[in-house]
Amino acid sequence: MKPSLKNNHELNFDPRSFLAQAGKGRTLADYPKNHAVFLQGDPADSIFYIQKGKIKLTVVSKQGKEAVVALLGAGDFFGEGCLAGQPVRMASATSMTECSIMRLEKAGVTRVLHDEPAFSELLLDHLLSRNIRIEEDLVDQLFNSSEKRLARVLLLLANFGKEGHPEAAIPKISQETLAEIIGTTRSRVSFFMNRFRKLGFIKYSGRSNSSLEIHSSLLNIILHD
Repeated sequence: MKPSLKNNHELNFDPRSFLAQAGKGRTLADYPKNHAVFLQGDPADSIFYIQKGKIKLTVVSKQGKEAVVALLGAGDFFGEGCLAGQPVRMASATSMTECSIMRLEKAGVTRVLHDEPAFSELLLDHLLSRNIRIEEDLVDQLFNSSEKRLARVLLLLANFGKEGHPEAAIPKISQETLAEIIGTTRSRVSFFMNRFRKLGFIKYSGRSNSSLEIHSSLLNIILHD
């Protein structure tokens, strides 16, 4: 019995290739550092996939206070709230480095989710991973010191614990941003960063455009009671 055309199509569909190339309902764009991909309050009519670079998601309260709610890298989706009926963006997305990002129109994504199980599986895996990360962030905020929270964020930025090899060096991130992420002051972040450097856990220079080296030994901060 010959396999159906639909089965052949499902076997041939590669979600990674689909996300790598522009096509109907998919546009690829490059963003410089510190460029807004979308702003809080913008219409939510598409989702995005990061091919290269890092993105931060931030929210601003009615009182004007800003908070960083997520740091994302290559292989991550963002803006997926529109698939659940979210009419406007609940956060702003800004490039932390030079980025290549695929924009996928909501209608096209809905169609592919229905027709392509491989794509549905990929997006579901992302959503579950994000949910686990949010729970870990909450536990981190509730029970860990600001020093341990900073160490964890730096390790996550360097992809420690993810599939593949960790990044030896990452673009330097401002201490103000790190303070927003972990919920402390810039002076505390500066104190801990200097301590990490003296202990040999990280390496960086004072230049604003320099990279930040994260060593696996930084795990000692998290594991130490």
